[in-house]
Amino acid sequence: MKTMLLLGAAIAPLAFAMPALAQSGPAADPQGPVSSLEEVIVTGEPVMRNRTDDVVPTLSYDLEYFQRFEPLTAGDALKRVPSVAFLSDILESDGVRIRGLDSAYTQILINGERVPGANLDRSFFVDRIPAELIERVEVVRSSSANRSGDALAGAVNIVLRDALSLDGGYLRLGALNFPDSDAGAWGGTYGAVWGGQAGPGRLLVGGNIQDRRNPKAKYSQRFDEPGGDLDNTEVQTDVRDGTDYSANASYIVDLAGGELSLDGVFVRTDRVQLEDSLEYAGGVETAANLETINANPLDIRTDNWSLNGRYRREMLGGETTVKLGFASIDDAQFERETEFDVADEEIGDEITDTQITDDELQAALEHQIDLGAMTLEFGVQYGEKTRDTRILFAEGEADNETAFRLLDPTEFDDAEAVPGGISTIEETRIDPYVMLSGENGPLKWEAGLRYETTDVALTDETVDPADRVNEQDYGLFLPSASLRFRLSDSDRVILSAARTVRRPNFDFISPALLEGEYGDNDFLGNPDLEPETAWGADLGFERRLGRRGVVGINLFYRDVTDLIELTNTGDYSDEAIGNAEDARDEALADGDTPAEAQAAYEAELTSFVLTAENVGDGQVWGVEFDLSTPLDFIGMPDTGVFLNYSWLDSSVDDFMGERRFNSQAEYVFNAGFTHDIPSWGAAFGATYRKQGDAEGRIVGEEVVTTYGADLEVFVEKRVARNIVVRLTGSNLLDSSKDEVFDKFDTIQDQIDRDYDEHELETETAGPVYQAVMRVAF
Repeated sequence: MKTMLLLGAAIAPLAFAMPALAQSGPAADPQGPVSSLEEVIVTGEPVMRNRTDDVVPTLSYDLEYFQRFEPLTAGDALKRVPSVAFLSDILESDGVRIRGLDSAYTQILINGERVPGANLDRSFFVDRIPAELIERVEVVRSSSANRSGDALAGAVNIVLRDALSLDGGYLRLGALNFPDSDAGAWGGTYGAVWGGQAGPGRLLVGGNIQDRRNPKAKYSQRFDEPGGDLDNTEVQTDVRDGTDYSANASYIVDLAGGELSLDGVFVRTDRVQLEDSLEYAGGVETAANLETINANPLDIRTDNWSLNGRYRREMLGGETTVKLGFASIDDAQFERETEFDVADEEIGDEITDTQITDDELQAALEHQIDLGAMTLEFGVQYGEKTRDTRILFAEGEADNETAFRLLDPTEFDDAEAVPGGISTIEETRIDPYVMLSGENGPLKWEAGLRYETTDVALTDETVDPADRVNEQDYGLFLPSASLRFRLSDSDRVILSAARTVRRPNFDFISPALLEGEYGDNDFLGNPDLEPETAWGADLGFERRLGRRGVVGINLFYRDVTDLIELTNTGDYSDEAIGNAEDARDEALADGDTPAEAQAAYEAELTSFVLTAENVGDGQVWGVEFDLSTPLDFIGMPDTGVFLNYSWLDSSVDDFMGERRFNSQAEYVFNAGFTHDIPSWGAAFGATYRKQGDAEGRIVGEEVVTTYGADLEVFVEKRVARNIVVRLTGSNLLDSSKDEVFDKFDTIQDQIDRDYDEHELETETAGPVYQAVMRVAF
């Protein structure tokens, strides 16, 4: 409690865990000769999307494709990639939503290997991976038997630099300016990478420190219904301020007739988030109409590290690979929310202390044999996850207060675990697979079968002993096949089909009862939930334009079964029963008849206990267009352009009828150009991004999210043979995020459109400027 007081005095208390880089896989195979640093820093020509030789439809982007815009994180880089949407706050790019679907449907891979996420839906936030660690990013649209099948929407493979990536070193020194911050706050970004021969092998080491600041302004208007009376307004500031630290190392050496690669990554996120707000009655924003004062500070401390090894050598008539890796997330949160009700002269103060650790051990044994006309690959992959959660909550209140203040520790109740707040999840996966691949003239193909077995044990210390331990196990066959047919030297067709899976959220399988989780409705998890599965297909056409350009179009479809949705158990919530009993007792005390008292009782039974169930099917489909080319064909070889547009749609039935998958963007559009001026040793360029509206509907709430357009520009100048200076500007259009919320007390109210509240919220942020110098040596 002493710590609470010290931090509370500054209205900056502590921590909401944010997932970050948890695991990197084995070192990626080199795609060519070791790069020189001069080429990495200043390319001297437009950089286009790679045209990969993969059979599975894959879009590949080297770091140089993004680097000129100086992205801070992998999420910033992915904003230019086809079909990648985000539902983040302005200037945040955390949960990747391929094809607009919830981030739990997208598999995030590091060096081709699965990574654990700290979120309840198993998703992994990419905004904690510094862009400086990246060698390239791949968007894998379909699935293969030798990869985890958790990729219903697709997969993003973030390939980190390894010991074969660089020959030499470079320094990165930069300054960031946030003009919308107090006094126009400044930050720094510093990094160094070196790669070269070290003893019998090759070594790469790197480190990076970068400041992160995101000052935003929010404004909310709340009505009793659409077009109705304005009940109140809220003026809010939201400042996220922190520093990311990262270090990585890779060593590759020939050993005993094979190749041994070792790599390690450490990422720390140290971040404070301050949200302060004032609410005014009737929308009149004067001191006389001030209703509430709210302060909600959080401190974020997330440590992620991983160690991985891979040994590969020719043996047993082919090539054998052994992999072993361990990753850990340590996510600490401390959050305080203090609210002063001016009219009632009451202060409510809440503290939530959260600690999540997620350790994952992975191993694999794989073998590949050349059979002449085809290649046989088979193996088994093993994963063991242990996730421990500890969430404690304490609250206090004080009456007859005339001014905002933070409560003293003695005014708080004793801290207790929240429902589901003390739990352990142990998950074991053993996934064997077999795959055949081959090439015959213009045809290249692969086909395989994967069998994923999952054993899950969830121990919840907050429920009755009889319900404390829940176990589940299941196995899934996941076939996949892809072929690529070369129509000519420039044209090719790619066809893929695969079965994929999405496992249930951890909170959906918890037996804890969460009161008021959805409006006035409680929520009770369902330990018997089955995973969602989907059959999907992709059909694409790709054409080479000149020497380096490429244009493509892709059609995709997913048929989802065992879809998980919220349902009504039919049981009344604890609050409804309590209100009903109070109403009956009051009616009897007032002299009403038993029948009248029973009617008063039943009138209060308006909220229920909800749960999650496998309810049926859903479909997802869309069209993706992608163009990336230099303008050689019109005599402008030093100018490169890119344009991609994804039209996205889906269908699912819920308690109100048909809708799209929740929060799926209607489209994603990106366009940009770069222009090099070789005689000046300079270049400049810009990118433009727009994401379509996203609608979501759950029990008790509906929301429509709209994003404004985003514009980024850069200009760079080589000031010496090995030095380049680059200026970039982001969010130059002062993009906004606008949300419309419709809120309801009960399911029947939602069907009848009997509103509890209609809210309009706007969030804005200003531009961010960077000045960066890169020095090669």
